[in-house]
Amino acid sequence: MNIAEIAKLAGVSRAAVSRYFNDGYISEQKREQIRKVVEETGYRPSVQAQTLRTKKTKMVGVIVPKIASASIGKVVEGILSVLNENGYQMLLAVTQNDPKKELEYLSAFREKQVDGVILVATVLTLEHKRMLKAGSVPVVIVGQYLDGHSCVFHDDYHASYDLTRLFLNKGRRNLGYISAIEQDQAVGAERYRGFREAVSEAGLNELAQNYVTAAFSVASGYEMAGELLKKCGDLDGIICATDTMAAGVMQYLNEQGKKVPEQILVAGQGDSEMAKVTEPPLISVHYAYEKSGEIAVQMLMDLLGHKEGVVREVKLGYHLVDPGNDLQK
Repeated sequence: MNIAEIAKLAGVSRAAVSRYFNDGYISEQKREQIRKVVEETGYRPSVQAQTLRTKKTKMVGVIVPKIASASIGKVVEGILSVLNENGYQMLLAVTQNDPKKELEYLSAFREKQVDGVILVATVLTLEHKRMLKAGSVPVVIVGQYLDGHSCVFHDDYHASYDLTRLFLNKGRRNLGYISAIEQDQAVGAERYRGFREAVSEAGLNELAQNYVTAAFSVASGYEMAGELLKKCGDLDGIICATDTMAAGVMQYLNEQGKKVPEQILVAGQGDSEMAKVTEPPLISVHYAYEKSGEIAVQMLMDLLGHKEGVVREVKLGYHLVDPGNDLQK
C-alpha cells in the first residue's frame, strides 16, 4: 500500500492523506474516511520517508542519572504521558550518576538527530554549559536551574528551610543534616542552604556545621548516620536531603536502640513510597516530580513549534508531609 492507494480507497486526495499522517488540517469527514481505510488495511507510513519530508524524527532523547529512583521514575512517567499524547517516542539514556556520560549522550543524541532532548540533570559543569549553548537541537533541563536555558526545577531551598523550621517548632534544638554532594546544585547545595539559614535565623549558628555528605542510597544513609552522631554527639533531630538517605538513618537508629521520634526525629525529602512504609512514617517534602516531566515536554513541544512567548524557566512548589499535619506551599 502507498498514499495514492489509500487516497483512492478513501475517496480523497493524496494531499489529504499526507496531511492526515502529518497532523495537518483536514475536515472531520475526510479524517474519518482515511482512518477507516488505514484500520482496514493496516497501513503504516514509512518513518524514514516522513523524516526526510518533515525533517522530524518524532523522537525525543531523555537523559536520566539512574532508574532505581522513585523521583526519577515519576519524572519519566510525566514525560511519557505527554510524549504519547503528541505522537512522539522516547529514547532513554541512563548515566549511572556520571556527568561525563551525560555529555556523551548529549553528543550522541545530536548525531542521532532526535528532535529534542530532556536532560534530568544532576551536576552542570562548564562543559555541560558549553555543549548546551552550542547544541543543534533544543534541550529542556529538569531538576536544576540554569540561567538562559529552558528548565523546570523545584524550590529546594525553601522546602528544606521550611522543613528545618518545622523541626525547630517541634522543640528540636540539636539538629543534624545529611546532605548530597555540593556539586548537585539543587539537591546538594540548595537543600543544605535551606537548613543552614533556618538554624542561623533561629540563633543556632553552630548547628550549620552539624552535617555530613552521603550518596543517594539507603546504605550510605545508614553509614553516614553513624558518622553524623560520632561527629555531633547526641542529636534530637536529623534532616536528610532525600528519603532514601533517611530510610538508612532510620535503620541505623533502630539498630542502636534509639527511639524515633521520641529521642530523634527524622525527615527525608521526596515523599516517596519508602517514606510511607518506614515505622514510624517519615516526615518528608512532596515535590511535583511527575508534573515537572509533563511541563518539560510541553516546553519542548513549544520550542519545536517555534512558538513565541515560550516560558523558559518554571519553578514548582512543594508541600511538607508531616503525618496528620500537611502544610501546602
